[in-house]
Amino acid sequence: MGDGIRGTALGTAPVPLSVLDLVTVGAGSTATAAVRTAVDIARTAERRGYHRYWVAEHHSMPGVASSSPAVLLAHLAAHTDRIRLGSGGVMLPNHAPLVIAEQFGTLEAMAPGRVDLGLGRAPGTDGATAAALRRTDRLDEGVLGSPLLERSRELGEQFPQQLAELTRFLDDSFPDGHPYARIHAVPGPVQATSPGGVQSPHRPPLWLLGSSGFSARLAGTLGLPFAFAHHFSAANTVPSLDLYRASFRPSEVLAEPYALIGVSALAAEDEREARRQVRTGALAMLRLRTGRPGLVPTPDEAAAHSFSDIERDFVDNWLGNVVHGTPDAVRQGLDDLAKRTGADELMLTANAHTGAVRRRSYDLIADAYGLPRG
Repeated sequence: MGDGIRGTALGTAPVPLSVLDLVTVGAGSTATAAVRTAVDIARTAERRGYHRYWVAEHHSMPGVASSSPAVLLAHLAAHTDRIRLGSGGVMLPNHAPLVIAEQFGTLEAMAPGRVDLGLGRAPGTDGATAAALRRTDRLDEGVLGSPLLERSRELGEQFPQQLAELTRFLDDSFPDGHPYARIHAVPGPVQATSPGGVQSPHRPPLWLLGSSGFSARLAGTLGLPFAFAHHFSAANTVPSLDLYRASFRPSEVLAEPYALIGVSALAAEDEREARRQVRTGALAMLRLRTGRPGLVPTPDEAAAHSFSDIERDFVDNWLGNVVHGTPDAVRQGLDDLAKRTGADELMLTANAHTGAVRRRSYDLIADAYGLPRG
């Protein structure tokens, strides 16, 4: 498992390959089926040599069944043996740092040495839902709009402090005299200092996630690994990675920068079918961006949808950032992206109506790179 962060490129892949799963729910299907598919995809990823499998925290989105990453990861830990499992990410301002430390300490106890804790600073939802998550104590104002936006900015500015608190809980390292010095995240290091205690040597490595320069700079300054959301913020990818590398200071965690990027990618046996499948995700994203989130539509529904000129421009721009087509075409696109960005790892996310299509895509990409069949 190396240092728990850096992976190994297998086959002819330019860098290690990983999976980001949104645990999507398609029209006509259920969350139960989506979770079963998540297990199938995690097992496929493990068998084919993908380095890690992450899930992301989202809220109030009917088509995304990953509102509780820790719960999903516990389930996946029980159904896998080797692949790294983690959050891409947990939205730190939504939670008390102690709770996150306890949850991921528990996950580490379930799957020693293969748990990642990726953290984001956004709410992962709309403003009203953020208020319902108790990110503001002014719920009556927050639901209306602008006061919540101001409070969200305040919470964003508190992110470094929240991160420092979480790190202290994970390391059990509050100094004497601190109000939390006698509070311990369990499972955690305090068990090793108790009479007769033996504690796991592993601690989930922290990752910072981002789609702009804030987290890139912070990750670099702290010497942490960085994950950039190229799949929905492609214009900021190279500037943010450059900022991360320029800001990087060696730490006990990393001697040099390590950055992965999330990439929308879907392979099918022929280009036309790949195009047909990715349009379902594009329509789902269009609906989300226009305040109408729903289940992932079927390919037939996406094909029959009547787009306005503005909607068509959005879909075309969105699809321009999705690496899709035949396995060879996807391989070439990923190779080009790795070269252009200098990313140390590519984390692929496949968005389609059915789990079978998404799982098949990961297999086809693995074949294109000559990854092991397991």
